[in-house]
Amino acid sequence: MQQNYLLLFVSILGGVLNSVAGGSGLIFFPTLLMTGVPPISANATTTVASLPGYIAGIYVYRQHLSDERRISLLFGSISLVGGMLGAMLLIVIPNTSFDYLVPWLLLLATVLFTLSNSIITPQELDLREIGEKPGNRLLKFLLIQFLIAVYGGFYGGGMSFLILAKLKILGIKDINQMNALKILLMGCIDSFAVITFIFADLVAWPQAFLMMVGTVIGGYGGAYYSGYLNPSLVRTCVTVVGFVMTGYFFLFK
Repeated sequence: MQQNYLLLFVSILGGVLNSVAGGSGLIFFPTLLMTGVPPISANATTTVASLPGYIAGIYVYRQHLSDERRISLLFGSISLVGGMLGAMLLIVIPNTSFDYLVPWLLLLATVLFTLSNSIITPQELDLREIGEKPGNRLLKFLLIQFLIAVYGGFYGGGMSFLILAKLKILGIKDINQMNALKILLMGCIDSFAVITFIFADLVAWPQAFLMMVGTVIGGYGGAYYSGYLNPSLVRTCVTVVGFVMTGYFFLFK
């Protein structure tokens, strides 16, 4: 029973994080591991549990997405394919190999989160121009999004920060538009990955259902009240938790 309360609390918090700053994977994945779920199953369950929160966030941000339908369709489509490919890679990797990767993946995700605000310099680039004048630049950004989607389908930790970095390079400056596109792309990546994990029977369903409820509550609430939350404080808390979790798995797993 205590584990259920823990999972519900963590999933609500993760839903809020995904809508405001990202980073739910830094708490979902290790929490499931600590409650006894095997690593690959914990990774798949994290993906399944996160999807309803993305859907709730997309609903809240739907007006911002309707303003950029062309670019949403282009990047969303490539994200579906990449997410499924990444999930298939996770299915074929040996359990022992993934066990070894766990602390390193957590470390990578935490470092990406910590540095995400400082490593990217936006370029002046009109998003509508990219959608209306396809060319080498568009293909480059589609390839980047495809690679992000493959990583997201395989593990996903730090995926939101990679997407935000790409959106910054695109020159998007409106924070609501950035969050809207980020949540849409993460939802696309997760959707096909979820289907793949379900057919592979990798999902721990009791934990997944409980966490789905929490992510919907947190995702909707986080998107709706994002203007009232302090992003810097949220980021600091997530960073601390991420490094603590990473240290724990390096030392004790």
